Amino acid sequence: MAILEVRDLYAGYYRELDILRGTSVSAETGQITAVLGANGVGKSTLLKVIAGFVKPSRGSIRIDGREMAGTPPHRLIDRGVSYIPQQRGIFEHMTVEENLLIGAWSFRRDGARIRDRLERNYERFPMLREKRRKPAWQLSGGQQRMVEIGRSLMADPRVLLVDEPTAGLAKLVWADVYGMLVRLRDEGRAVLLVDQEIREALKIADYVYVLDLGRNRFEGRTSEFADVEKSFWL
Repeated sequence: MAILEVRDLYAGYYRELDILRGTSVSAETGQITAVLGANGVGKSTLLKVIAGFVKPSRGSIRIDGREMAGTPPHRLIDRGVSYIPQQRGIFEHMTVEENLLIGAWSFRRDGARIRDRLERNYERFPMLREKRRKPAWQLSGGQQRMVEIGRSLMADPRVLLVDEPTAGLAKLVWADVYGMLVRLRDEGRAVLLVDQEIREALKIADYVYVLDLGRNRFEGRTSEFADVEKSFWL
């Protein structure tokens, strides 16, 4: 059963002007689900609605069968949902570890839990341990992305909403970023990935949705989209 179920979702940034017009997606534990489509079809809006930053005008968003549509972002974190936006959002003049600790704000008085989550991140990403005392501005773009992902993992989310993970990064580090997402899937998390890099997304995704003007156009196992040139109308 899907841990995240979105059904017949309508939403936008202006009243009576919906970008999503009946979108439906699901994400399962231990899978990467990719949402693909041309610019402006509502992919990033979908993640923002699920994450609670944009309220839907109608439709259903369920986590573990519980209705969560319109729930504020901080409440969704408590329900195991983390959102990693396209634009990098680290605090450049804070250290790597200080950036990570922001992800533990909701349990900031639980020192044992914080230490455990920090250690897990350092085991996943040894670079973070090595550079934990350095200001984040000294890191490369790919390393900063790693800090963002690590920060989101401090809350031990079961669902990761990831928007354009390699946007603005050199192609040399793409493999590292996509590799991180695969490892997080293999830890038993549900990853809902929005991406313009269709070929790269298809390499790691288990299931694919294609949106067209806020509506579902295709969905299926990744194997059904193996021939990118023929399968996509983009």
